[in-house]
Amino acid sequence: MKVAVGSDHAGFELKQKVKEYLAETGIEVEDVGTVSTESVDYPDFAEKVALEVREGRADRGILMCGTGVGVCIAANKLHGIRAALVSDPEIARLSREHNDANVLCLPGRFIEPAAARAVVKTWLETPFAGGRHERRVEKIARLEREESAR
Repeated sequence: MKVAVGSDHAGFELKQKVKEYLAETGIEVEDVGTVSTESVDYPDFAEKVALEVREGRADRGILMCGTGVGVCIAANKLHGIRAALVSDPEIARLSREHNDANVLCLPGRFIEPAAARAVVKTWLETPFAGGRHERRVEKIARLEREESAR
């Protein structure tokens, strides 16, 4: 599995911890930036991660900013991306099982590294359940197609 990771300055330190965890588990990582705690704009990194996932260069993506909200909103603007803001392993599991989330967003300023590790572990290990949930995910895709046609 290959995971694209990105963050703004507020998520940088957590991104480094997440990368360490991914490396420990043998997961290939594509770090799209940022490279420091110097102020940057989160939409730039959300777009980079989302494109890596959408174009198939990464299987999944993980984004971090101060609250996780900004990167989640930005990533969800790209067709085919189902980004979920998660700070709890149970929500991580459900975001994968029910929503087939392909981008995980973490709140860099509001989650401890150990808790983030548990969320990432659960999120990466949980498969999409399909079944009735597949119908719902397809309805999301239909909304994207219809919006593009307007």
